[in-house]
Amino acid sequence: MNTRRYIPAVIIAATLGLGILAGTLLSHGVRAAREGPVAADAKLLTPPSPAELSSSFVRVADDVGPAVVNIRTESTVRIAKGRHPNGDEPSPFEDFFDRHFHSVPGDAPREIPEASLGSGLILDPAGYILTNYHVITRDGEDRPVDRMRVNLQGDDDGAKGYLAKIVGVDKWTDLAVIKIDAGRPLPVAALGDSDSMRVGDWVLAIGSPFGLNSTVTAGIVSAKGRGIEGGREGEFKRFIQTDAAINPGNSGGPLVNLAGQVIGINTAIATNRDAYDGVGFAIPSNTVRSVYNAIISKGSVDRGAIGVTFTNGKNAAVLESFGARHGVVVDSVQPGTPAERAGLDRGDVITAAGSKPVADGDQLLAIISNTQPGDKLKLDYLRDGKTLSTEIVVGDWNKIVGDAGSAPDDTTGQQQSAPGSEGVLGLSVRNLTPDQSRDVARQLRLSGPQGVVVTDVRPGSFADDLGFERMDVVLAINRKNVESVDEFNRMQSQLKHGDNVLLLVARQVESGFTTVFLADRLP
Repeated sequence: MNTRRYIPAVIIAATLGLGILAGTLLSHGVRAAREGPVAADAKLLTPPSPAELSSSFVRVADDVGPAVVNIRTESTVRIAKGRHPNGDEPSPFEDFFDRHFHSVPGDAPREIPEASLGSGLILDPAGYILTNYHVITRDGEDRPVDRMRVNLQGDDDGAKGYLAKIVGVDKWTDLAVIKIDAGRPLPVAALGDSDSMRVGDWVLAIGSPFGLNSTVTAGIVSAKGRGIEGGREGEFKRFIQTDAAINPGNSGGPLVNLAGQVIGINTAIATNRDAYDGVGFAIPSNTVRSVYNAIISKGSVDRGAIGVTFTNGKNAAVLESFGARHGVVVDSVQPGTPAERAGLDRGDVITAAGSKPVADGDQLLAIISNTQPGDKLKLDYLRDGKTLSTEIVVGDWNKIVGDAGSAPDDTTGQQQSAPGSEGVLGLSVRNLTPDQSRDVARQLRLSGPQGVVVTDVRPGSFADDLGFERMDVVLAINRKNVESVDEFNRMQSQLKHGDNVLLLVARQVESGFTTVFLADRLP
């Protein structure tokens, strides 16, 4: 009886003992498993060495820094009495000080000093320095500053610097070459191959932001081939974008890769507060090399042109409308130019230039502009589904800029589309006056008067997405001429969702009217 009373206690003790033993064995097994490699053929990850990257930065700064200079410019601005330098109305307090503390008699003009700062890069030991065109020109004006002084690395802060003279400029790429006489050979920097740079590559920006000489900042290449200016001003500017800190005063300084090669010239920033916001732009070194060599050898840059306009970028809807898979659609042909003499016409699709296939406007522009004026260039183009070729004598880009023209004014025509009747396109239009219609036809060499002028573009509409603007003139829809508002409305009413729509538009530019094809699939 007493023995039975101890049996439960014995069972509980035995169970606990077995549990402890099993736990010990399992724990030992886990430890044994952990002691051996789970993936014997895998390598352990190690953190990068900050010291290695830092030493690369130091080496590049040591190598390139001595070739970077600070440029101070000075000009004297003459301002009429009673006018404020920035164009604002003068303060009554300013007038009081003028009358009582300045010796300016009557209405004599005042002379206001104007100074600015920039950077530059020595490319020749004889003192030839590359910088931005806007660094050596008066603020807001297309003429040079009165004086330029260059300070070399290591100069005292109070040093006057070396007087510089202009060797040559190219405002279309915002580049200029100046020269100083330092009396000794100067350190130089080497230009690299900007095309070899990849998005994500490390770069350093060196310059004099806010006048702080020999400042070095680090970042990466954020994008390539970035266009930030429209129209003629941006035709030859395709920038390297970087997040290396670039501020006022950095203009003209180098963007350098970790091999110590200059792959760009810092030129512009995108900002809402006139200072660094993480988006800077540099002119690629391959463009710099071409411009520098031209200025050094000839004093200017010669570029080829043929006299056509086109819309840059690839638009499958436009190409499909002309039966092409690739190429550039000619929006207009300028009268009296090589393109007209060679027989090119509006709506031709240039598919190859100099035996090289053409994918977009940038590629076509590069081939033509790099051809010397007077040289011949073979062009392949598509017209009405047929492949044709022509040999064209390339002209001088500086001479083929177009004559000024006039746009239709914003007066009310005799007939206008009714409010709210924009239709599927999202355009309100009116008829051109007879004078306006004749002027458009004359400038664009149309067979007769045609077109309706856009008076309004509905926000978020198909036309808004295509980039229509007020005062554009719609000349044709799907290659059929538009001669009146009634005809425009009739043709628009026949369009269906899912259709490809091709519109020929006349648009006012600096040189007068030009034409442009706009196209997309109707949603």
